[in-house]
Amino acid sequence: MSKKGISRRDFLVGSATAASLFTFLPKRILGQTGVTPSANEKLNIACIGIGGMGANDVASVSNENIVALCDVDDRHAAETYNQFPKARKYHDYRVMLEKEEKNIDAVTVSTPDHTHAIIAMMAIKMGKHVYCQKPLAHNIFEVRQLTEMARKQKVVTQMGIHIHATETMKLFVEMIKSGMIGPVREVHLWCDRTWGCGAIQRPQDTPAVPDTLQWDLWLGPAADRPYHPVYLPGKWRGWWDFGTGSLGDMGCHIFDPAFWALDLTHPTTVEAAASPFSDEGCPQTSMVRYEFPARGELPPVTLTWYDGGLKPWQPGGFELNRAMPENGGLYIGDRGTILLPHVAEPRLIPESRMKDFKQPEKILPRGMDHYQEWIQACKGGRNTLANFDYAGPLTEAVILGNVAVRTRKKIHWDAEVMKVTNLPEADQYLRRTYRKGWTL
Repeated sequence: MSKKGISRRDFLVGSATAASLFTFLPKRILGQTGVTPSANEKLNIACIGIGGMGANDVASVSNENIVALCDVDDRHAAETYNQFPKARKYHDYRVMLEKEEKNIDAVTVSTPDHTHAIIAMMAIKMGKHVYCQKPLAHNIFEVRQLTEMARKQKVVTQMGIHIHATETMKLFVEMIKSGMIGPVREVHLWCDRTWGCGAIQRPQDTPAVPDTLQWDLWLGPAADRPYHPVYLPGKWRGWWDFGTGSLGDMGCHIFDPAFWALDLTHPTTVEAAASPFSDEGCPQTSMVRYEFPARGELPPVTLTWYDGGLKPWQPGGFELNRAMPENGGLYIGDRGTILLPHVAEPRLIPESRMKDFKQPEKILPRGMDHYQEWIQACKGGRNTLANFDYAGPLTEAVILGNVAVRTRKKIHWDAEVMKVTNLPEADQYLRRTYRKGWTL
């Protein structure tokens, strides 16, 4: 395929003119003269959620000025606090953003899923650039609102799918777009995560809240419930009120190459099967089938997701002594198949085809990792490749799989009006009612 055939989303980098990029920059950076700063000028960044993956996010942007840190768990955040002793420390992101509004240019959000949207939205409304971990939000309504507000405010955004910027990912996308295996009609994606806690019910005992934890702030918009160590740290992923299960966690990573290479946006139908689960806990294993419509000259695509250790069958031509990776994807085209292990090089099937492999034309930009891409865009460089205009529809599709799991029925999706057209009972899973004191 020629460069002319590349989709609009492949080159979101060209979505802003040099003039409009000025609107991306806060007044502190632009100054009174309106001159774009040097790429070497440092941003002032506030980081929210700084333990676990959040610690990695802080470290990845630490060449800039880390001026404020926020976390509700002092014990979990202690190491990062110690690394940045000059940064001002907060428990409540609302207090931090209000006090630091004039001092910061950008914000990272690395909290549990159920608080992504409320934090990112407040920062975006203030005109701050935002890096937000995946999934972009906890439910589809939140994702849509964030996507639209980021576009309205003209801020630079990036969702935390860091593999998006790798050479491996770009090579795969270029292989597909070059027509190496012909039109792709069938995709299988899988991961080995078992984040769900199954048919569990809420614990009835009420242990004391640790002195180092601000439990009310950790709950945020979620309905009130007593503290219990079954929820954190990390274990929240398996609880519907806080996480989005294995699909929400890993799906954003593993769906990414499919969405980018095949120009996918919104599915028309989704159906699912899952191991036992409850209104409290996500399933430990699920299988979800999506139907995506034709996109211009590209044919419809059936995409099937597997988690909890499930995998698709081995494709024709797959060597008998070869093992399927624990995480990855199979892309089946009219003229061949590509195996894409997660965070590894794409391989043609059978492997013998790699002997005659020729690199496709490089049509995607290189030169920066995922975090630096965001930082440089904040300073007026090219737009990010995993911005919310791209990551929003990706996250919506991923989370829609959980709606199909929870309804236990095939759903028909109208993305334009954001509605499951055949199941009114699915509406309860598209958005949530926030606890008093919390707003989007």
